[in-house]
Amino acid sequence: MTAPGRAGTAPHDSGGQDSGERTGGVLVAGVGNMFLHDDGFGPEVARHLAALPQPLAPGVRVVDYGIRGMHLAYDLLAGVDTLVLVDTVPADGTSAPGSIRVLQVSSADLDRRASFDPHGMDPAAVLVRLRSMGGRLPATYVVGCVPEDLSEGIGLSQAVAGAVPEAVAAVGSLLGHQSSAPKRSSTST
Repeated sequence: MTAPGRAGTAPHDSGGQDSGERTGGVLVAGVGNMFLHDDGFGPEVARHLAALPQPLAPGVRVVDYGIRGMHLAYDLLAGVDTLVLVDTVPADGTSAPGSIRVLQVSSADLDRRASFDPHGMDPAAVLVRLRSMGGRLPATYVVGCVPEDLSEGIGLSQAVAGAVPEAVAAVGSLLGHQSSAPKRSSTST
């Protein structure tokens, strides 16, 4: 969950539903700025997930939010049981670029000082402000990748591009094991 950017990408919804009011289900949200090299990781994984020949599971929507934080907030306000954010994450001191980390997020993990920008994307700020907007934090997970290059430019670094299939598999595994999901743990591979 890095650098807010200046441009976003169009949504991709593999759920086959219109954009009307939704309640429940699972939302897989690809977030990040595709114009900041590796920050485009979340949208790239969302595109791969949306293009799968078989849906992930009934009730799962995959959306490429890019940097549209307000759009994500409104979709969460419509009601979601489980949120899976796909984004870049900071290295944990031992993780090399391209490492995948799976984290569970609770309200206690969120920085209350995070500033919400309706024209940008800071997923933590969106989640912090959810309650003040009349919503609640759903069960939330992050499938994150340690970036190598967040400078301006289009295209993922080789290390991060190579991690996209692993992230797709991690999302599938997480959705297949929702009831026994990891508790605030992180794994690096």
